[in-house]
Amino acid sequence: MAQVYEHPIFPFTAPPELLEGRVGNAAVCVVGAGPVGLAIAIDLAARGVQVVLVDDDETVSHGSRLICISKRTLEIFDRLGAGAGFAEKGVVWNKGRLFFGEDEVYSFDLLKEDGHQWPAFVNIQQYYAEDFLVRATERLPNLNIRWKSAVVGVEPSSDHVRLTVGTPEGPYDLDADYVVACDGASSFVRRTLGLEFDGRTFQDRFLITDVTMQAEFPSERWFWFEPPFHEGQSALLHKQPDSVWRIDLQLDQSADPGVEDREENVRPRIERMLGVDAEFEIDWISLYTFRCQRLQRFTAGRIFFAGDSAHQVSPFGARGGNGGVQDADNLAWKLAAVINGDAPDALLASYDVERIPASDENILNSSRSTDFMTPKSQAVRDIRDAVLALARDHGFARRMVNSGRLSVPAVMDGSPLNTPDFGAFDGPMRPGAAALDAPVVTADGTDWLLHQFSGDFTVLLYLGDANDALPDGWPRALPAMVNPLVIAPISGPGVIGDPEGNVRVRYDLKPGTVYLIRPDQHVAARTRTFSSMWLQGALARALGNAGDNA
Repeated sequence: MAQVYEHPIFPFTAPPELLEGRVGNAAVCVVGAGPVGLAIAIDLAARGVQVVLVDDDETVSHGSRLICISKRTLEIFDRLGAGAGFAEKGVVWNKGRLFFGEDEVYSFDLLKEDGHQWPAFVNIQQYYAEDFLVRATERLPNLNIRWKSAVVGVEPSSDHVRLTVGTPEGPYDLDADYVVACDGASSFVRRTLGLEFDGRTFQDRFLITDVTMQAEFPSERWFWFEPPFHEGQSALLHKQPDSVWRIDLQLDQSADPGVEDREENVRPRIERMLGVDAEFEIDWISLYTFRCQRLQRFTAGRIFFAGDSAHQVSPFGARGGNGGVQDADNLAWKLAAVINGDAPDALLASYDVERIPASDENILNSSRSTDFMTPKSQAVRDIRDAVLALARDHGFARRMVNSGRLSVPAVMDGSPLNTPDFGAFDGPMRPGAAALDAPVVTADGTDWLLHQFSGDFTVLLYLGDANDALPDGWPRALPAMVNPLVIAPISGPGVIGDPEGNVRVRYDLKPGTVYLIRPDQHVAARTRTFSSMWLQGALARALGNAGDNA
């Protein structure tokens, strides 16, 4: 019998505001304890910010929901102290297969090279993800999670936001310097402010079912166009922990939601896919409609929106939840820098500037995959089917097949926080890109490059030899908020080793090359020649002072 997850119950505890009959205060109030809300609350608290996190439930989520955790999101969760759970429990996959009818059209590998700590994706039910993150909060005394606490009132003002929080023992008021709304697609905070989504709502529906069964399918992403067991539609299969399998089935536009999600109607569909003799149990059923939409802006005064409260995409491509966690990754260090007095308020404007284009990229890819999977006319279907038929033998056609362009980290090209390259560079590690990981050797043994980046800014210097002289002013010219990191082919005292050369190749390093890495592990600047003036200008720009240091 497969292991059955037991949902923890987090009891309501009356906060001081109720016990003492007063208005509370917090530097930041995060609304919603899903993966996005937990991620930003942990990140802020780890940076010394006082955080109150409120959630209207008393446990983690039910059903698989977000299951495909991308490599970049895993790196973020690892930085937040929750990586071990995903490594131990998650189902690793890098490969996928695509079928047209009964025939396999082609397969793909999302991570062909070695030298990465994390795989392309890990499949794991959302309740596990939330469980691991909740455990990571236990080491943070300045993070207060309040369960069974629903925001029922929002009153913004120029210097704070007053929230009214409803609880089993009555309401209370909480004044927060800033609010981060991570309360989902039906966000109360967003609706209270009268903010509307722009975008598309598709008529197509998909049925999601979690089934427990013993099966021999490999740990891969399998996608079918018009399979014999679900004629004229599409289907998707993913393996999860505990012998749970996620099955997505496209439904006709005329499907009645009140009928299709009944177990007596779902079971025959699953039997047609697995065989009438297959033994399985249905654990969770959900029916959803595609939506590709976002808010015009993700900020409203002192209120920020992240995850589904800010943008929504169809689930194919795993862009919704992963994009939301990257929202949190982008916003947390900026809020902390402003609250702690290390950056001007202007830095917060870069959240919209950087994350709205990332959301648009996700929406574009999600809309295109939806249109490819659900042709709106016979002519479009004929073209789609011709592409699928050609893809069996022709690489050019495979690039046209779209069953969900899988989530990749956004590159913030054009961000005002980026400093243009000083010198000629090749490769993907340009300003705005998420830093790539690689194995390194430290004084304690083998480790990973991303583990060497501090929670603040990091300046990475590459030497041709561990004994080479350091640049003038190093490390005296480095501000207190900057972590110095020296890398050479072979490690030495105070020098990280790159014996396999992965760091050198991925970052296009030559002796004397320097990178400035942001607290969210994105590249801020790079130069072939270090100088304190270059660093001061790049750091000022990355902290939102571009007007004074352009």
